[in-house]
Parts: sequence; structure tokens; C-alpha cells
Amino acid sequence: MSIPLVDLKAQYAGIRPDIDAAIQRVIESTAFIMGPEVSAFETAFAAYCGAKHAIGVSSGTAAIFLTLAGYGIGPGDEVITTPFTFFATGEAISQAGAHPVFVDIDPQTYNIDPARIAAAITPYTKAIMPVHLYGQPADMEPINAIAQAHGLKVIEDAAQAHGSRYQGRRAGSLADAACFSFYPSKNLGCYGDGGAVVTDDDDLAARVRLLRDHGRINKYEHSELGYGHRLDGLQAAILAAKLPYLDGWNAGRRQRAARYAELLADTPVVTPTHLAETEPVYHCYVVRVPEREATLNQMQAAGIGVGVHYPIPLHLQPAYRYLELERGSYPISELMAESVISLPMYAEMSDEQQDAVVAAIKAAL
Repeated sequence: MSIPLVDLKAQYAGIRPDIDAAIQRVIESTAFIMGPEVSAFETAFAAYCGAKHAIGVSSGTAAIFLTLAGYGIGPGDEVITTPFTFFATGEAISQAGAHPVFVDIDPQTYNIDPARIAAAITPYTKAIMPVHLYGQPADMEPINAIAQAHGLKVIEDAAQAHGSRYQGRRAGSLADAACFSFYPSKNLGCYGDGGAVVTDDDDLAARVRLLRDHGRINKYEHSELGYGHRLDGLQAAILAAKLPYLDGWNAGRRQRAARYAELLADTPVVTPTHLAETEPVYHCYVVRVPEREATLNQMQAAGIGVGVHYPIPLHLQPAYRYLELERGSYPISELMAESVISLPMYAEMSDEQQDAVVAAIKAAL
């Protein structure tokens, strides 16, 4: 049985009439760049997150970059984040001209360890950027307390956490601002690139809206140098069509996660744990195994679409050699990067498919 890591075809099959109608509506209106579909989605997504503003942008990376730019964070400034994340987290900080400062992770949640953050703060620190990795919210209460004590902004990298909750509140409403990606494989994904900045900060929202569209104040007048980071109408319409299904899909993922944990309980596989005050959404279902490469190869040979998120921590990426951070600088992140495997995870997965995944991993151990 061949089982993909993510099955977007199965998702589309379940909502085909909604998606087809949304695409046709945009084609007939020809509102391809910005326009009413974008505005409607922004209003709906802000309400969903429990925030005042959602500003659609061209990608999750652009969302981080524009948030930093909107806060005036740039050359000479430092932003604290985790080294165990997708490259775009650090990349967007660097693109803004700021300096990423890494803090190691909690070995249970794989998120930034709040107990290590204070030691990384310097006079140049302007923000803390926790990542809600794999759809599990970071421990935001102590992070926000540290930031408040030091006068810092907190920016959620919520690229993998659509619909997740921390202490009853959704990702997107847990800090000064949040940055989402709508990459196709995300829990809420479009059919191309897309992203959003979510915030209660009126001033930041106004700045991001200006910066995403070339600093434009009317069609041919620009108050400052901006960027071409707009969300297009087609992607917004697709996202709006999908949004009502998101909670159901997330519930399905949690059911699959619970079943994985049950089926793997008698094995050496380390399954995910989460904070009691969180409701994760399992963008990825990530386990740890003793012999990662051998397990990967055997499962792939059996037709199981396993993956690794993420094999190289940011401080060991070739692009960050200039930071001169050697192996051993962040040992927990390095250990996880060497031992994690992502198992197939999607709401439409059947018991038969999941049983085949578990059989394959047990055979590979």
C-alpha cells in the first residue's frame, strides 16, 4: 500500500464543489490581485483567530519579514528564536537586516525553552519569535512575561499552527503579532504561496498593509519604499472556502495522533507530548526512532511517505556559517534533528492506511 505523507487530492475530493465555485467566482470577476476576496478572507481569518486584523500577504516568510519591518526591527537589532524550525524563520529575520539569536528547545515539546530565553537577551534584543512547531503552541505565558519585563515584542511564528489553542485562545491571538503560512500542505493551505499577519495592533496592521503593496497610498502615489508581497484573490477565495472545514480537519488529525500513540505504545518509538494547556493541530506527526536513516529507508521502500522535519538546525545551515556556531552549540535541537521522523498525517487518513504505517515502522525497528 502506497501512503503519502500528505494527501491533498483526498482533501480536494471532499470539498470539490466549494473550491471549484470559489475559483470560478474569481475568474469571472477578474479580481486577481487583492480585491474583495482578499478582504473577505482577512475579515474571516481575523475573527477565527480572535484578533482585530489579518493582513493577507504573499507567503509565511513575507509575513515574518513584514512584521519585523512594520515594527522597525532591522540592522543592528537581534531577534531571539529557535534553531529547530524551517529555514524561513531565520531567513526572514536576516532579510529584515536583524540578527537571529538562537535558544535551544524543550526536549518534550520541541519548542523554544522559555527557561533559556532570559540569558540570551542583550541590549540589542528587540523581539522574541517562538515557533509553534508541528502545530503545538509554544509555552506563551512565560515567554510573554519575559518580553514584558524587558520591553520586547513577541511575534508568533504560527506557520504550522492554524487553529491550535493555548489556554483556550487560538494561535494568532497569543502575542503582539502572529505570522501564518498558507503553503499548500499546511492545515489551512491555498493552491500556491500565501500568508497572513494577524494582530490587535492597529499601527502594525496599517504599516503591514502599506508595506505589502509598494508603500502605496493610492494607485500611483507611494509614501515610502515598500514591497510586492500581496495575497492574490484566487488564493484568498480558496482559503475562505477551506476555513469552515479547518476545525473538523484538525479534530481528525488529533484523532489520528491519539491512535498513532496507542498503536506505537509498545515500541521504542517516542511519540509526541504536548503541554496540558495546549490543543495541538498536528501539522506534522513527528516521532523519534533509534536508527533514523535505516528506519526511513525501509519505510520508504515499503511505500510509506515518511519525511524529516527538520534534519539541519538553523545554526548548522551553510547560509549561517558566518555566525560561527559549531556543532554542540544547541545540543537538544541537534539531537532531535538527527532522530525525528514525520509519519503520514491528514484528516482523511483511514484506519487501514494508519495500520499499514504502524506495521511498516515496527518492521523497520
